[in-house]
Amino acid sequence: MRSFASDNNSGVHPRILDAIIKANDNHAVGYGDDPWTAQAAAKIKEVFGEQASPYFVFNGTGANSVALQAVTRPFNSILCAETAHINVDECGAPARMSGCAVVPIATPDGKLTPELIRPHLRNFGFCHHSQPKAVYISQVSELGTVYTIEEVKAIAELLHQYDMYLHMDGARLANACAYLNCSMKELTVDAGVDILSFGGTKNGMMMGEAVIAFRPELAEFMPYIRKQSAQLASKLRYMSAQFLPYLENDLWLENAKHANACAKRLADVLAEFPDVHITQKVESNQLFFTIPTEPLKKLQEKYFFYMWNEAINEARFVTSWDTTEEDIDDLEAFLREIMK
Repeated sequence: MRSFASDNNSGVHPRILDAIIKANDNHAVGYGDDPWTAQAAAKIKEVFGEQASPYFVFNGTGANSVALQAVTRPFNSILCAETAHINVDECGAPARMSGCAVVPIATPDGKLTPELIRPHLRNFGFCHHSQPKAVYISQVSELGTVYTIEEVKAIAELLHQYDMYLHMDGARLANACAYLNCSMKELTVDAGVDILSFGGTKNGMMMGEAVIAFRPELAEFMPYIRKQSAQLASKLRYMSAQFLPYLENDLWLENAKHANACAKRLADVLAEFPDVHITQKVESNQLFFTIPTEPLKKLQEKYFFYMWNEAINEARFVTSWDTTEEDIDDLEAFLREIMK
């Protein structure tokens, strides 16, 4: 099956699989006291800086829940875009596990700005209201748009004035860096991000993420938060070992550049049809577009993808590290057939 539904549907890169197989060597101490986890942590410090404290977890929802518990207490509130993953797609897990109120903010493109955040920075010290403590942003956003380094810095600077924290969900951080032509460090810790959910599952890894704290007070209780959140793997080496080839020789960047390039080519194909309208800037490996009903039905018969807004026939295509030229050629030929 080939699809444009999600980069979660893609396969695992052979170098990642090879690393997992190599980690399956003899016995190793559990719960992260193994050489693979130590090497992966050292590699992450090499990429993000010595202040980076990584904690490996099972998945993205777990990473977000652990990270947000580290930066809040139950009487706090977490601000996010209305379309944010923690608000829409995680079944309330971050809110339940942190105990915090999640405050969604409407945005035109999935991105928060200081201007959108500022009106919600109120009621500090008033016990009848949840206290704003963290802002969650997705890189890239749920609408496929990318925060620039300057945009992240502007949000971080505002929050730090109020003794608040900035949490970045970096499930597609690699795609953002590929688009901006910058390093992951420049787009996170150097830009003022306090804690990061660092994902690779959408970009060639099999499973597992890392929560990376960039401030010592956030790292202090992370081991306990991770364990209490059921996110500490006993055979942790199989997750952490994946980060070694992922970060070595810029495999993360190679995979993301390919996925982004495939999305750009697919956007060029869609733009040829007057009745197809791309609804968001194509800055990553996600495309959002509207299409008339009849060709949409035919497209759904042949391809698996998700509808974003059924009321306006808005669909989402996602390309992956393993999307091929043939995948796009086949889709283009089918589009030309159904859009006649």
